[in-house]
Amino acid sequence: MTQTAHPDTVLIVDFGSQVTQLIARRVRETGVYCEIVPFQSAEEGFQRLKPKAIILSGSPASTLDIGSPRAPQVIFDSGLPVFGICYGQQTICAQLGGKVESGHHREFGRAFLEVEKDCALFDGVWSLGSRHQVWMSHGDRVTAIPEGFEVVATSANAPFAFIADEKRKYYAVQFHPEVVHTPDGAKLIANFVHKIAGIKGDWSMSAYRAKAVDAIRKQVGDKKVICALSGGVDSSVAALLIHEAVGDQLTCILVDHGLMRKDEAKNVVAMFQEHYNLHLLHVDASDRFIGELEGQSDPETKRKIIGRLFIEVFEEEAKKLGGADFLAQGTLYPDVIESVSFTGGPSVTIKSHHNVGGLPDRMNMQLVEPLRELFKDEVRVLGRELGLPDSFIGRHPFPGPGLAIRCPGGISREKLEILREADAIYLDEIRKAGLYDAIWQAFAVLLPVQTVGVMGDGRTYEFVCALRAVTSVDGMTADFYHYDMEFLGRAATRIINEVRGINRVVYDVTSKPPGTIEWE
Repeated sequence: MTQTAHPDTVLIVDFGSQVTQLIARRVRETGVYCEIVPFQSAEEGFQRLKPKAIILSGSPASTLDIGSPRAPQVIFDSGLPVFGICYGQQTICAQLGGKVESGHHREFGRAFLEVEKDCALFDGVWSLGSRHQVWMSHGDRVTAIPEGFEVVATSANAPFAFIADEKRKYYAVQFHPEVVHTPDGAKLIANFVHKIAGIKGDWSMSAYRAKAVDAIRKQVGDKKVICALSGGVDSSVAALLIHEAVGDQLTCILVDHGLMRKDEAKNVVAMFQEHYNLHLLHVDASDRFIGELEGQSDPETKRKIIGRLFIEVFEEEAKKLGGADFLAQGTLYPDVIESVSFTGGPSVTIKSHHNVGGLPDRMNMQLVEPLRELFKDEVRVLGRELGLPDSFIGRHPFPGPGLAIRCPGGISREKLEILREADAIYLDEIRKAGLYDAIWQAFAVLLPVQTVGVMGDGRTYEFVCALRAVTSVDGMTADFYHYDMEFLGRAATRIINEVRGINRVVYDVTSKPPGTIEWE
């Protein structure tokens, strides 16, 4: 968090929605600075940030439940513009004299609004009598609105889908304008911050960089930092940002756990040694990791083993350096929301290999995570701001557990080598076809299945390799890439011919909705 208030800030109060950060994305896309604070500390955040406007997020909670989240009264006493989204609308109504009920028709998914009254928020976006697609996700619904509010748009199942109190500059919607399935949602949010709140769009990634460097210096002081550098975009950007902030107080550690792609460790070390003045240690711990993982088939067990061993290696290296007070890593916001609820609520833990919940007490270290509020595409923008070359910034994401989660079932050195070779061929074909930059992430998976095949004059009994390629913007959602059959045939033929141990290749065409993992 910042220690001083930005002059033009939007405060986003998080009630526990898994897409709250998308609201922040939409605000930042307008060139306006914003911060998310959990509802439990929203009053403190309000006093600290001195915002120009407030947005109230959605939530899995119900305003009808005892002890359910509420917005602090100081927000409504401030005279500032307020925009309530889904649960945010419901708590506005519940707190200001309206009524919310359950047991009505629920709405999940696409719906259509009818604009019934002009509204300042619609300026240049919607007009009276027009019809527009939005995305709904609610069980409860508003059945009576507070004094001063008017209905400006309705849907078939939400008679108060969009309400406004223009005098107080209060706006509240039952749908989610922050998601891409509400096509005009970003424009509505832009209208709120620019035309309703009167905030100029002069915030940039350069400003974020300066803020982050200042925050790192204040957190670290004159203490030592070790950074978990994998060579991926996230950890590399984090390392350069921290190095800019504290210089030689930083030591980067690349742990080669034997689960990296072909020649990955060698190439990363070479790049950083040649182009960046960072203190980088290369630790070969492959025997240690693979030794403990060998034969393990349960995905959660794999992740926990990898996470524990990472911590042990960092502890040992820190001792060799004479101790360290901070461990830095490139945690992004999708890692956070897929690992632990931002508000401490009952969200499902998905990415347990990330230390987003904190480090073991015995380490006596604090985490430094300067990218924790950013999405992948924003990290790439920051990387360019820091001078990383486009060829590096555009690299496909590669998870911390590496090939361990691309090798479902029991792990062995033999299977890892088979997978490593297949993956290298697949990526080589993607690059040759000029498709690498059109794909957000691509990788091979060695399935825990063997099939009978005939190769030449002999019968084989070998593994099946699955190929995955997805398009995405921020890693929150993904759709499979639509290859042509000629490319798939060429890649499959090379893998089968060149990798001993694989006799069949399949292509995965599943999509990734929010909050899911791809292969375990």
